Amino acid sequence: MKILLYNPDNGVTRNFMPHLWMFLLQALTPSGHEVVLVDGNAQAMDEAGIAQYVLDNKIELVGIGAMTRMIAKAYRMADAVRAVGVPVVMGGPHVTEMADEALGRDGGPRHADAVALGEADATWPVIVADAARGQLKDVYEPVDAFGQESKPTLKQYPVIPWQSIDLEQFNLVPKAVTEMLQKIGEGWGSFRIVPVESGRGCPYGCEFCTVTGFFGDSIRFRSNESVVNELLSLKARARTEKGQIAVFFIDDNFAINIKRTKSLLRDIIRAGAQVHWVAQISANLLRDEELVDLIANSGGKWIFIGMESIDPTNLKGVNKGFNKPGEYREVLERLASRNVYAITSFIFGMDNDTVGAAERTLEQVRTWPPGLPIFGLLTPLPSTPLYKRLEKAGRLTRPKHWQEFVPFAMAHTPLKMSIDEAHREVEHGWSESYSPEALAAAVESLHDQPLGYRVNIFLARLCFRGIYFPMMGKMAWVKMLAQNRRTILKLVREGFKANAWQGAPARVHATPVALVEAGEVAAQGAES
Repeated sequence: MKILLYNPDNGVTRNFMPHLWMFLLQALTPSGHEVVLVDGNAQAMDEAGIAQYVLDNKIELVGIGAMTRMIAKAYRMADAVRAVGVPVVMGGPHVTEMADEALGRDGGPRHADAVALGEADATWPVIVADAARGQLKDVYEPVDAFGQESKPTLKQYPVIPWQSIDLEQFNLVPKAVTEMLQKIGEGWGSFRIVPVESGRGCPYGCEFCTVTGFFGDSIRFRSNESVVNELLSLKARARTEKGQIAVFFIDDNFAINIKRTKSLLRDIIRAGAQVHWVAQISANLLRDEELVDLIANSGGKWIFIGMESIDPTNLKGVNKGFNKPGEYREVLERLASRNVYAITSFIFGMDNDTVGAAERTLEQVRTWPPGLPIFGLLTPLPSTPLYKRLEKAGRLTRPKHWQEFVPFAMAHTPLKMSIDEAHREVEHGWSESYSPEALAAAVESLHDQPLGYRVNIFLARLCFRGIYFPMMGKMAWVKMLAQNRRTILKLVREGFKANAWQGAPARVHATPVALVEAGEVAAQGAES
């Protein structure tokens, strides 16, 4: 049987990184079946396009995974596939909470022949076998012999064959400059950001988050050896094609068990498996100096921190009181002193936000080391505690907002400002953080560092700018480059200076850490 695994874009914003679920299910597919992958973020398709693709390639089963912000597009694509007679299985966080919607049991149209609830590691082989026999069931749920929900331990993690997987659709380097860039340094003929997971689950239970509902609060980890071997495989591939690979650890909180994380990072260093990597880590876990040293020594370059708000009342209101705004600056300086920088995420429209929340936030951001601030609106996702609270209070303005995705648009009424005012706060945050003046200031703040760090922050800001200001088409890029011409010319001129690419590697050197065994590491629980 020939199977297509399809990940939709949402038709508005694009991701720079493929989603792991496709590669994981491909590795879990029983032998005797062929699996092809299409990510809509990298390979654009509309409904007619996917229907034709399915027919031309004689696809017999389509699997579609989607989060809430992509579900409207996912349903349209599923409908197109089913219209040409090919069965569709849907899964992911949204479908897990809204299975009746996908199956047409809520009075709406049916979009899927079957749904996979929760983590599909154990159920996917069963789904494939049933589809091959033409006996798909409506619902597949991972349960044990007693009918209780079952979570995979991750100890027997499948090997994803990165050396042989076709990753061309995820190459961020334009084909026109590939040959030239292959000759530079270690080679930049290709550059891909690849998803890797080292663990699942989060115990925090933030009110707006779907993670605890989907993965549970039971923390499970892969073995260190399994993760290290995967990184070594990716490094080998990058060398083979004279390119670059960076890793995004997709764990919802990479350092949730600090002892285990230190053990993993030590093993990465010991094995020479360092690659440039990004991960999500809570600010409260970055107080540990040794952990930050290990992050820097193992290849960590960017840390995504969900700061959400500088207002403790807001944080307490969404069950994220473990964030302490008073220590944000110290945490970021601790990272930056080792040339590790942060992607800092903020949410506006919280219950204690008033007009001016964005500028008050920016006043603090401007005093921090340069990074990548991003801004969004509080969004009630289905079945989260936030959704239930707002629904009970009668504050939802678009109860099924996911059925017509609109980026950066409120779906409920804030308490202390209007919806339009909340929208303007987000716009102010993005406009001020990604203006030509802000980009120039971020570059200048690294004047004492090698040129590569300044180029890095400039290019990263240009890319992140596109999250709110989509740069579709050549003219949009030309306009953006023209607006930033002074910074670009300055970087180009400095590139011709002697030793421009050299200099102090870090304001504070990461302390060499002893690569000793950490002993038994609890597979569950958090350490702060």
